[in-house]
Amino acid sequence: MVFSDKQPSPTVRELAEARVLERIFPRLPHAEAALLGPGDDCAVLATPDGRTVVTTDMMVHGPDFRLAWSTAHDLGWKAAASNLSDVAAIGARPTALLIALAVPDSMPVAFLEEFCDGLRDGCAALAPGCGVIGGDLSVSATFTIAVTAFGDLAGRRPVLRSGASPGDVVAVSGDLGRSAEGLRLLFAEGVDENGEPDRQRAAALRSAHPHAIAGHLAPAPPIADGVRAADAGATAMMDISDGLALDASRLARASGVTIDLERAALGDDVAAALHGGEDHGLLASFPEGTALPGGFRHVGTVVSRSADAVLVDGEPVTPEGWDPYRAWDGQSG
Repeated sequence: MVFSDKQPSPTVRELAEARVLERIFPRLPHAEAALLGPGDDCAVLATPDGRTVVTTDMMVHGPDFRLAWSTAHDLGWKAAASNLSDVAAIGARPTALLIALAVPDSMPVAFLEEFCDGLRDGCAALAPGCGVIGGDLSVSATFTIAVTAFGDLAGRRPVLRSGASPGDVVAVSGDLGRSAEGLRLLFAEGVDENGEPDRQRAAALRSAHPHAIAGHLAPAPPIADGVRAADAGATAMMDISDGLALDASRLARASGVTIDLERAALGDDVAAALHGGEDHGLLASFPEGTALPGGFRHVGTVVSRSADAVLVDGEPVTPEGWDPYRAWDGQSG
């Protein structure tokens, strides 16, 4: 497993756990809500609201990312972004992360340091004040990243998937289909003659298509718009991680309604917007007449429940998107 083309660094096996932690802890972002951070058996997190929003997610080398395409910084950033967006999707402000890593013993410690830099930069850019309060480090032949994220509702009601009603406006904040375009390019042009991910070709794609490649490898979801949506009276909301069609069907079924999307609002590549995953934008419904907050834009309407959960201009759409057990075209990234 090749981690980097950079100068050699001591591996985690050579330094052992205690010295590895000594090197990476100072690079982790501080959580403003932490009363006690890394170093003890548990962290202590302030919860002034009296309720805690909690979510967790995993990224596994192979189905979720390829080291030939992603830098360590990319992976740290994406691990933060994908979990911060889940917290935002319920209308909360992200406050803290727990990070558990299972890494090959041949992994250079410099790779972990760069990963922590990505976490720090992702939190600073997307959710200032959110930081890492602890975690775990173990060994595995397969590089695995597990993140638990915490959030604060600050007195707001949680915005669930189940609150949409007929007549509500359906809106999206963030990208639709950009991650799918980046993944398509990587599988088309970022592989060698045998179809294997190639580091040099991926680097060339970063230069030629920075917008699309960054959209997949290091997405920048609109985290602050989760709180803005809650304050504006969003009736339902969720993160768009598996594609608009699939995630809209989940929100529609939870609410007992149908969502009718407008093709003209989905951009030039409708298929990518509907079925591409990992943009990590926000899908929400609002009462008719609501001034849409932040970066939200109108993409459809909630209608009475029908046989189909999702329509586009009144026509049924198959709710397909990213599924780790049924990856589209065998692709993952």
